[in-house]
Amino acid sequence: MFLKIHSNCFIKFAFSIFFFLLASQTTQAQTLKKDSTQTLQEVTVKAYLSDSKLFNLPSTVTVIAKKQIEQNQSVSLLPVLNSVAGVKMEERSPGSYRLSIRGSLLRSPFGVRNVKVYFDGLPLTDASGNTYLNLIDQSAINNIEVLKGPDGSLFGANSGGVLLINSQGTEDEINVNASAGSYGFFGENVHVRKNYDKYQYSFHQAYQYADGYRDQSLMKRSYFQTQQKFQYNPKAELKFSGFYSDLGYQTPGGLTASQLQANPQQSRPEIPAKPPRDRVPSAAEQKAGIYNQTFFGGITHQYQFNKNWKHSVFLSGTDVDFENPFITNYEKRKEVSWAVRTFVSYQKEVNTKLKYNWNLGYEYQHTNSEVRNYDNNQGKIGNIQAADLIKNESQFLFTRLKFELDERLSTELSTSLNFAKYGFEALPESQSNTFGTVKLNPELMPRVALSYLIGKQTVLRGIVSRGYSTPTKDEIRASDVTINPNLQAENGWNYELGLRTRTPFERVYLDISAFYYRLNNAIVRRVAPNDQDFYVNAGGTNQKGLEIELNANLLKNNSGFFKQIDFSTAVTLNDFKFRDYVIGGDNFSGKLLTGIPKANFSSSVNFNFQKNINLFIQHQYNGKTSLNDAETVFAKSYHLLDAKLSWQKSVRDYCLTFSFGANNILNTNYSLGNDLNAFGARYFNPAAKRSFVGGISLRI
Repeated sequence: MFLKIHSNCFIKFAFSIFFFLLASQTTQAQTLKKDSTQTLQEVTVKAYLSDSKLFNLPSTVTVIAKKQIEQNQSVSLLPVLNSVAGVKMEERSPGSYRLSIRGSLLRSPFGVRNVKVYFDGLPLTDASGNTYLNLIDQSAINNIEVLKGPDGSLFGANSGGVLLINSQGTEDEINVNASAGSYGFFGENVHVRKNYDKYQYSFHQAYQYADGYRDQSLMKRSYFQTQQKFQYNPKAELKFSGFYSDLGYQTPGGLTASQLQANPQQSRPEIPAKPPRDRVPSAAEQKAGIYNQTFFGGITHQYQFNKNWKHSVFLSGTDVDFENPFITNYEKRKEVSWAVRTFVSYQKEVNTKLKYNWNLGYEYQHTNSEVRNYDNNQGKIGNIQAADLIKNESQFLFTRLKFELDERLSTELSTSLNFAKYGFEALPESQSNTFGTVKLNPELMPRVALSYLIGKQTVLRGIVSRGYSTPTKDEIRASDVTINPNLQAENGWNYELGLRTRTPFERVYLDISAFYYRLNNAIVRRVAPNDQDFYVNAGGTNQKGLEIELNANLLKNNSGFFKQIDFSTAVTLNDFKFRDYVIGGDNFSGKLLTGIPKANFSSSVNFNFQKNINLFIQHQYNGKTSLNDAETVFAKSYHLLDAKLSWQKSVRDYCLTFSFGANNILNTNYSLGNDLNAFGARYFNPAAKRSFVGGISLRI
């Protein structure tokens, strides 16, 4: 399924450049890229259906701008998302991502769960709560809004938080980028955006390939995305947003500590087995990997009746072809999802001191998943093992009322009423006759939040909210190919206090959050002796945390060697422990929550020199991490140091950017994504050693 990079890649790349340049020849040429840095006072958050100033928002939000994404290496989103306090993103092998916000990765052997994700306002998370975040090429993202803590006010079921991905920029541009680096890495992307009076369009094409640091860890992704927006009436606009992604990556599998010591680059070797099998094949022999071809698209219509009333409706659909040759079986899935989301918004400015806005809406999602498991005969389909149809349905009503008094006090009262059910039945080729329907109890997710401005430079905020997350289809029917109708949704209450403060002219900006989240019916992954996954509800967790984000402008000067120096740091301190957690005869209550370190730190310094030279340096520290529920195996703490040097040069009407980056400069031995509670003590997925990436970018 994979091909080595050869001249065809570069021919396709050259053809893409020619095509997009020709299609956009009317785009006006631009000179050097303007500095897109905004003060924090200017940054707005669009998550709550209207532009809100970040500083006095009664929510814990981090906005990741396009510039921050570009400053980090172009290989993945990991460095930039891990620079956000409270966020943890892992990569067991290139393309295999896991993400959590203020939570554990116990539910996520791969993928994203208990976090709700939207793409251009459309729900990317399917009806069961599963999200294929790795489908999206990082070069196609304009900005990301990270909402921390359970937020059901507008977004329904989630117990960790919400991720809002926006791919739409505003400026006319043509961007052509190419990069190459260590371990066979190659990437290219072309982006075109054009704005007319009533019509705007954008196209984005990207390709990424890497051989990987380990054996059996090759990754390839082809990606195409477009947005089309038409303002057919002064009060109304119609927009299409969608992408097609063809992703494939091999999975090398976890290693034991002795295998890691002997050869960290090896994939999982074969091992002896108990009768009736004489051995368990290796990952390479079984050609273990993930192959995902997905089309995602949706239409948005917005109508502004008057200055007070506005209506929005979103229709979207997803078609997924998924294959997973694994050690014990070969799984094929066909998933079809569709969703509708609609709401009305009313905003009113009563007088110069009082204004309020109100939202009322509804979201419905449905996902059909045909899942078939076969014997895996060295990467080829064998006899059928199981075949099931799973139908997931989720829907929620939501309302939100926000008051602002004298630009000092901001109060939000909101809730969502959530409904979820799933049905399952055996497909004709299955040997079983399993069928049934599980309807979960309706759940309210209330949220009360307020913020108060003290003086002009400090805002206090307090939040009480309820989290709720249903089991996904991959948890209801895990790799043990058994339906588990007894799995219940997890839920809990979150209590939070926060503070934002700044100095005049925003030279220094500080955001502190302290929270306590008491989670019930925690869903955790277990691994059976036959190396297959299954999931159980296991008591609950007590999650206490402190998050600190600091941004400082150390220097801003129009002359001299340095033009500007910016510093930022994010600190995450966790005290996450199991509560009433009993598995069989083992009681793990009071143990550290598996996979969550007590401390994470991320710091960066950005130097802008004269002659349009930029140096970005980032350091990340990950604390000692428990890898099993019994708290007997740990991953050591580690430090990562990355850097990227870039230079912009104007040539007539074009802007050229040359960049060179280094990852893991300290050559640290570490695992970027460990297997938790791994059977056979195969916990470790060693990450790449020191590597380099060079790139060139052309902007017109």
